[in-house]
Amino acid sequence: MTTERRSRALARAGAVLEVDLAAIVENWRRLAARLAPGASCAAVVKADAYGLGMARVAPRLAAAGCRLFFVATIDEGIALRRVLPGIEIAVLGGFLPGTGGEFTRTRLIPVLNSADEIDAWRANPRTRAFPAMIHVDTGMARLGLARDELAALAGAPERLAGLQLRAVLSHLACAEDAGARQNSEQLAAFRAALGLLPQAPASLAAGSGIFLGPDYHFAFVRPGAALYGVNPLPGRPNPMAQVVRLKGRILQVRDIDTGMTVGYGATHRMERPGRIATVAVGYADGWLRSGSHRGSAGIAGRRVPVVGRISMDLLTLDVTGIDPALARPGNFVDLMDDTYGVDEVAAAAGTIGYEILTALGQRYHRIYRGEAG
Repeated sequence: MTTERRSRALARAGAVLEVDLAAIVENWRRLAARLAPGASCAAVVKADAYGLGMARVAPRLAAAGCRLFFVATIDEGIALRRVLPGIEIAVLGGFLPGTGGEFTRTRLIPVLNSADEIDAWRANPRTRAFPAMIHVDTGMARLGLARDELAALAGAPERLAGLQLRAVLSHLACAEDAGARQNSEQLAAFRAALGLLPQAPASLAAGSGIFLGPDYHFAFVRPGAALYGVNPLPGRPNPMAQVVRLKGRILQVRDIDTGMTVGYGATHRMERPGRIATVAVGYADGWLRSGSHRGSAGIAGRRVPVVGRISMDLLTLDVTGIDPALARPGNFVDLMDDTYGVDEVAAAAGTIGYEILTALGQRYHRIYRGEAG
């Protein structure tokens, strides 16, 4: 896009989302630096790199040295293969019937989540010569080999004969809580499972699990949200760099009298005369309706509250105490910045940073910082 076209696109934008690719790389390096000797750091880029653009994020991580990426679905894997032709890509969602040809054609690695998937992968002449990973359930009760499946496989080793086992994985349920008993229970269960399966690289920790210590690192770790600035240590200082900044444009400012209401349902009533700014961001842009009456925005370093319900395309702010020269149509307000990041936005909306990032819509004018270097 030419400079002139970028300028025109910015002039039309109701909101601007900035993604700092260099900060994502820095977060990956910070996490890698915490690992036990010999452990490596993969990257999870599922859900379009948690809403931030997999095609822009993954090449920067690959250039920084990441050699293994995880996605959720085979379609995500196929899309990633187009931009990373020579890198390992694993599909967490497993091996679906009828997808063997696509796995082998695009050289994707399935994470086999059941004994049936293992049998199907080995029985398929198109797939059995290709590597796969096995997921063992150690306490999540979602995907992965259940205890009885694992025991059955251990008792029938021929069912794994010839399998090119790239890795064995599991996933921690309570990693963000260092004091949770389930962490040590899952660690013990994972070690026991490894003793029942053919030898292969092992992986247990995602982002928060890295901070539980070297016992949890094994051969490689698989951070996701922490790469994108979500705090892997809730309630403690965030060790990750801020990645996302979001600005919304003021469309209109109006004076409003005592007793007048704002927004759908008349849920906010003015207790004094004031001024309301209407901003071009709503739940269609991923700015969650649950943040109504609870969220805030920044104007010249000051926080102003969201008042009234967030609607599909708009939110309203009480800018009564703000200099009218700063809060006027055409100006931007800060919805996420270095001091009010994704976790603060999530807390105001009663959710987690993961949901805030993955909900980000496609109407934002996106600017990517740190494309090279």
